[in-house]
Amino acid sequence: MDIATIEKDFREKVCDKIKIVPEGKERFRIFTPFMFEDGDHLVSILKKLDRGWFISDEGHTYMHLSYDLDIKDLERGTRQKIIESAVSMLNIEDKDGELITTIENGACGDALYSFIQGVLKITDVSYLSRERVISTFMEDFKTFISEKVPENRRIFNYFDKKYDPEAKYSVDCIVNGSKPPLFILAIPNDDKCRDTTISLLQFEKWNISFHSIAIFEEQETINRKVLVRFSDVCEKQFSSLYYNKDRIEKYLSNRIERYGT
Repeated sequence: MDIATIEKDFREKVCDKIKIVPEGKERFRIFTPFMFEDGDHLVSILKKLDRGWFISDEGHTYMHLSYDLDIKDLERGTRQKIIESAVSMLNIEDKDGELITTIENGACGDALYSFIQGVLKITDVSYLSRERVISTFMEDFKTFISEKVPENRRIFNYFDKKYDPEAKYSVDCIVNGSKPPLFILAIPNDDKCRDTTISLLQFEKWNISFHSIAIFEEQETINRKVLVRFSDVCEKQFSSLYYNKDRIEKYLSNRIERYGT
């Protein structure tokens, strides 16, 4: 393949700020102006394999996303749907974490265009809209608790059928098998923090005993006054699900062990 011709095709089909630099035998780095949200450039490598010529990120996209996200969280829920959509729509192959686009019939520019579009769509998982972030956090929370607490010990979206038949004061998850039970609370934002505070206070008014643990999406984003009021009624708090998974798992494991199955 003539590199000057390929570079010209890239510039015509994608943008004129593209440069190709050789990095070995039948391997070239494609420099583009496209970047992640933090300013790092996307990685695009043009190389020849047994089946022909390909454009690859050599695993860099997922590696970059893993700086801020647990890589397992990319394999489920809303994030997984976004990634699967991008891969299928733009003919990208996900080969064990390496994103690859095949160059067919010498259409280099078209291949790079699809590849860049696909990678940019995949990076959308790092800056979802606020509504989607909340949705993803709640999905991640439920998945994590489901993995760490046996099914016979947990109830999601618990409410007291005696005092609250209309489920006005719910708890994200209750861990049974001990007296008092453990309430696990998922807190993504100020509104949920306020609502959960009200719910816990209502359980106290009903003289229902419980222990409580709160898991925040990002505690530092919660309004200080809202957090202070919440802290008065909640016993244990973890500032983030994503950065405290080991600690949360240990805490839950100790409680389950202590009170049996």
